[in-house]
Amino acid sequence: MITSKRVSSILLTLAMVAMAIAHPPQLAAQAATAKSTSGRDSSGGGQWSVQVIQVDPGDVNLAASFQIAIYESLIQELGKTKQFTQVLREGDRNASDVSDLLILKTTVQKYTAGSETRRAVTTVSGATKLTVRSQLCSRDGKVIVERTVNGNVRFFGSNLRATHNLARNVAKTIKQSPLPDPSLSVPAQGAQ
Repeated sequence: MITSKRVSSILLTLAMVAMAIAHPPQLAAQAATAKSTSGRDSSGGGQWSVQVIQVDPGDVNLAASFQIAIYESLIQELGKTKQFTQVLREGDRNASDVSDLLILKTTVQKYTAGSETRRAVTTVSGATKLTVRSQLCSRDGKVIVERTVNGNVRFFGSNLRATHNLARNVAKTIKQSPLPDPSLSVPAQGAQ
């Protein structure tokens, strides 16, 4: 009999492989985004880059597959906004060389598991719901944007579709939030 930890690790591995197949490596897309938007100006004089930190499950019992799906979807959706020069992953060595860097921290506050079967049978039950607190911070920890964002699947679609909807809503919220001019508001890493 297979233990639940082993089943979880197998499911996590399968989810990661499925995400890798469904969404080819983002590095090429990130480089293309950086090249295509390097001449673009955001509302201020320069343009920020963003580093996405792994999703913190908080006090919520959230499956690892959901955490990874939120993280991957955030990277993809933030890249689509073209608001940032680069979208970097946590641990990316290039982040230390980026002067105008914001850090996106996401903490799950609420999670309601849904049922694809119940959604298919009736439209009033079975919704998967996620609520997160997203913080866009400077390197020194100063919070620049903080919002509570929801994502859900109410009608058709897999439970993991809620993570895509959540990431799209986070990216939309960040895009609609005014960001300060990077060259004026946040001191460089060595300057203080």
